Formats: sequence, C-alpha cells, structure tokens
Amino acid sequence: MSFVHNEHKARKRFGQNFLNDEFIINSIVDLINPSNEDVLIEIGPGLGALTRPTLDKVSHLNVIELDRDLVTRLKDDIKLSHKLSIFEADALTFDFSQFYEKNKKVRVFGNLPYNISTPLIFHLLTFHSLFLDMHFMLQKEVVNRMCAQPNSKAYGRLSVMTQYFCNVTPVLEVPPSSFTPQPKVDSAIIRLLPFDKIAQPTKSIKLLEKLTKIAFSQRRKTIRNSLKSLFEPDELISYGFDLKLRPENLSVENYIYLSNKLFEKQKI
Repeated sequence: MSFVHNEHKARKRFGQNFLNDEFIINSIVDLINPSNEDVLIEIGPGLGALTRPTLDKVSHLNVIELDRDLVTRLKDDIKLSHKLSIFEADALTFDFSQFYEKNKKVRVFGNLPYNISTPLIFHLLTFHSLFLDMHFMLQKEVVNRMCAQPNSKAYGRLSVMTQYFCNVTPVLEVPPSSFTPQPKVDSAIIRLLPFDKIAQPTKSIKLLEKLTKIAFSQRRKTIRNSLKSLFEPDELISYGFDLKLRPENLSVENYIYLSNKLFEKQKI
C-alpha cells in the first residue's frame, strides 16, 4: 500500500514516515533551540516538517537528503531554497568533517529513517568531536537500547559505543499518530551530547568495537565462552572478572578496560 503526503509518495526503501503533528514538531524545534551562531545540519529533511520551523529561527541550514524527488522539491521551494545548502547524498557514507568551521559549534538533528538508524548512529559517532549536540527521532526501541544500563536485555553494543562517546538522554516520546504513514512502532527523541574529554579513553576504538561486537553476538553465553577468541579464562580471572558473567553484565568501563588489555596484548 502506498501513502501520499503533501503530494509525495512515501518510499518504503528510504524508510519514509513524515511528521505531521504540529505540537510535536514545535516541541522538537524548541528542544534543538537553533541559533545563527551554530552550523546546523538536518539529516533527512523530507517534506520540511522540521526544516521550515527551524528556518523561522535561523537564516541558514544544511540539509542532507537522498531522495531525488525531495531534493527537487527543496530546490524549487522559493521560500526555503535560498536559506538552504542542499547535499544530495547518503548520510551513511557522508563526510561530516566538511562542516567544520573554526569557532563554530556544529549541531545535527533529524527524523532518521528507522531502517538505517543504528548504522547511521555508528557512522555519526566517528565524527563525535565535531558535534556540540545531536537530536534524533528514532524508533523507541533503539532509544531504549542507546540509554540502557548493564544487567538489562536492552543493553548491548549500541549502548556501550554511544555511551562511550556521549551523554545520552531520552527527551520526548512520539506516538505513531504523529506520522504519515503511521509506523507500526513508537518513536522517541534522543539527545546526544558528545563529551569534550572522555574520562576513561580506550587505547583503540577499533578494538573496543571489535570486543563489543564479539561479546554481544553471543550475549546469552558467559564471558568465558563469548570472549574465548580474545581472552583465556585465566586472563579474565586475573583481571577480576567472574567467568559466569554474561556480556550484558559488564559496564562500559569494563569494556574499555578489556579493550585496553587487548591493545596491550597486541603490543607484546
């Protein structure tokens, strides 16, 4: 079944669900609190639900959109186009470092396509030092995973990696009725504030990513088994870990510690 909103046919392959709730839209823009002092980036402007009220508050906005039809609509909109820098590109592979401006704060927001939200978050985290903050509409389940603490089923690789780079706060829940077409899931807005300085840094992000990927791919196993390709049982015991723990029982700090031990092992 096809859904048409404002004369645009929503494309399933792009994960398009368009915001139509004015209260929610205005609430999101208030949360973002856009300023002309900042470099502002919107991912997936779509039909402009957030773009228009944002441009009521600022004079310029960078937007990244993959759908050619929506790019054309933005370029043809005489009320908006002169205020926009439009990048027809896939945000999953986009180089956000090009937005760097000395003495400027880079801020990014958007209603992210739910079908690519997790890999897109991982991609954005590689540019964490560039951003002052990030505000995203995501599937509520994904928001819960990003915020999850150890000893919960929602806690996983996304939790560890997001919390390593950022202070993570859910700020607003959004019902399916706020969209056209209505998604089959609840949504939520999350605020990510990248740390100016990471208190306990890993010596290798790649090793931290590798460690968490291996651990949570076998999350039901004890760490004795889920991490056996990386550590001998005696090593884990010497580091102070109970071999009966499962990946979801280890804290972010535990994963950082183990990634650093992996780094030391590679240097031997």
